[in-house]
Amino acid sequence: MTWMLIIGGSDAGISAALRMRELDAAVEITIVLADSFPNYSICGLPFYLSGEVTDWHNLAHRKAEDITSLGINLLMNHWAESIDPAQKTVTVKTPDGSTKILTYDKLIVGTGGTSIKPPIQGLDLPGVYPLRWMADSFAVHKHLTEKSPKHAVIIGAGYIGLEMADALTLRGLSVTLIQRSDSILKTIDPSLSQLVANELEKHGVEVVTSVNVERIESQGERLLVADAKGFERVTDLVIVAVGVNPATQLAQTAGIKLGINGAIQVNRRMKTNVSDIYAAGDCVETYHRLLGQNMYLPLGTTAHKQGRVAGENAIGSKRKFQGSLGTQVVKIFEIAAARTGLRDDEAIAAGLQPLTVETDVWHHKAYYPGAHSLRIRVTGDRSSGRLLGAQIAGHYQGEVAKRIDIFATALFNDMTVNDLNDLDLSYTPPLGSPWDAVQIAAQAWTKQFSKQ
Repeated sequence: MTWMLIIGGSDAGISAALRMRELDAAVEITIVLADSFPNYSICGLPFYLSGEVTDWHNLAHRKAEDITSLGINLLMNHWAESIDPAQKTVTVKTPDGSTKILTYDKLIVGTGGTSIKPPIQGLDLPGVYPLRWMADSFAVHKHLTEKSPKHAVIIGAGYIGLEMADALTLRGLSVTLIQRSDSILKTIDPSLSQLVANELEKHGVEVVTSVNVERIESQGERLLVADAKGFERVTDLVIVAVGVNPATQLAQTAGIKLGINGAIQVNRRMKTNVSDIYAAGDCVETYHRLLGQNMYLPLGTTAHKQGRVAGENAIGSKRKFQGSLGTQVVKIFEIAAARTGLRDDEAIAAGLQPLTVETDVWHHKAYYPGAHSLRIRVTGDRSSGRLLGAQIAGHYQGEVAKRIDIFATALFNDMTVNDLNDLDLSYTPPLGSPWDAVQIAAQAWTKQFSKQ
């Protein structure tokens, strides 16, 4: 009997277990997870808190019994404390506080990430919450239902911060969104992020940039959020969403090497430097397909793929993780924003010579009712014409996700910008144009490219 042990029951860990079970019906698989929520959609937490998902149980990709019915053992509410790679054992704390020793033939570490704690005084005050795990969402939900707050401050204007601004507004709260830099949603360029800021303000969200929050103080039953330059807001609830760090304390007990941002170093087979130990998900470095090197890119889609590769290789395959392009999309009220590949600054940092062209184009034929404008930024290489990246912002009904995926597919296959015009894309007036919006944007880029 081969014993497979997985630490972590979120995207990477569950994907690894499912793939192993698909390929080998006899292998013994055990998943150790620190809570009782295996395979839950953490990405869905804002929609539970908004009330759009009324029952948190519906966030489960699979129920625990669905997983165990496949012959996968779940040790819930167990905390992995240390790994002994010489003995091939993991010391685990059980729910009653005792310890047990688990043995393995192959081990997969999928411990995920932890919310970044910025250097802000008062993060431990009642009414101040991170939002990373199911328990975080329950704490926020309890505050919302029991305290009936009227106003919320959100620190951090990345994906979670933006989605929570949307969610809390839908619940009837007034919201102030605070970003340390001079624009929100730093994964896209300012000309597109401004469209998102406009949408937030249209729905009553106060968007504040260039503010570095330094302290949170109690003011009776309310909270004061302030920086060192005179900015102050009194509020009832604070959400801190400034990013994620890899959770690698367990890996360090095994002598596993860490790299970028303190993430676990893995090769493209998801192997660590320690024999018979693999790792995947938000705790590891990610191979960037376009750059040909590792980065730290914690994304749920990436975690699923890496977990699948780790699981497959743990039982003897030699599959490679094909890499990430950082493809992302977010919906805020009526707008969606997406990106894939490289922005100008990222391309320049990689030693490339980017040319970026921005185009506004209808998402379907303008004569058909309901046409929405999409703003598309295409980035290509000045010398070769190779596609390097794309960004899109516009009404969410404009098929933003579909269109960024076309760009991502082209990037994945090393196409030039002009090659996009050869794609055989679907067309009907209510949904598109004979030249799709992607192709019209590509043609605008090609015109500039030819004028160089």
